[in-house]
Amino acid sequence: MQGDLILAPMDGITDYAFRGLCRRLGSALSVTEFINDLDVHEDNPRYPKRMVFDASHRPLSLQLLGENPEGMLSAAIHLVARVQPDLLDINLGCQSKNVTSRGAGAALLKTPEKIGRIFHLMTRQFDIPVTGKIRLGWDDDSLNYLEVAKTIQDNGGAMVAVHGRTRQQAYRGKARWEPIQEIKAALQIPVIGNGDVRTVADIEAIKAQTGCDAVMIGRAAVGNPWIFSRMDREDVPPSLVLQTLLDHLDSMLGFYDERGVITFRKYLKACLQPCDLPREKLLEVLKSKDPGFVQEQLRDIFS
Repeated sequence: MQGDLILAPMDGITDYAFRGLCRRLGSALSVTEFINDLDVHEDNPRYPKRMVFDASHRPLSLQLLGENPEGMLSAAIHLVARVQPDLLDINLGCQSKNVTSRGAGAALLKTPEKIGRIFHLMTRQFDIPVTGKIRLGWDDDSLNYLEVAKTIQDNGGAMVAVHGRTRQQAYRGKARWEPIQEIKAALQIPVIGNGDVRTVADIEAIKAQTGCDAVMIGRAAVGNPWIFSRMDREDVPPSLVLQTLLDHLDSMLGFYDERGVITFRKYLKACLQPCDLPREKLLEVLKSKDPGFVQEQLRDIFS
């Protein structure tokens, strides 16, 4: 892995096109959206699109979601043989109710022994590094991040990414970086810091405070993918914004066909936010299903 900035996996966001875009801009690692082990077992037609990648996306980390260690191993054996990722990542941080209600994602933080079993099985099955992405705990009454991080390391885990919030917080409130510093001091494996990194200054601040080996950036990257080139949004030239958006739209159309322009809206809305467009103009662009119209409007906006 070259570089110290990584695009965080985000369900419904870090698809093939956006991973490729951020990799080109400097993200050191491409992490897939989580792949549900149940979808693999049931051969659900929706999951294969999540693991599509281009050779330029490597190093590629395949993220797996589940709650049953043996079921996750079975799914991983199938996926690793098919995708041949460079890393296998275990989702221990997703806060979605649909995920945690089945005991997966951040709900696994309640059962460190099960996390240990998952990593024990995975690290003995695969030669590639097995990593984990965690939160600080289920809530403020169960801040067991050190126990969980040590459990990952003790069972062969190669790296841990830490989001400085609990599951109860979801994305609310302020991320806490002090626990990331504690984890880094306690472990021998690399630690990635994540949470409230929105600017280039934040990158340097979290590294200085925690000593983390790399920084993972999530929601801020949707409106500013150029942060992986260490550029704050206000420093990105309009011509570069335009070219990046046009390239991203082309990639979305190539991947999703005619639905690409609709799927593109969430990225476009975030990137247009600093432009302070009149509401009518913004809605006109965002509601259009015509790629040619959107391209024309973008050229007009950034001219």
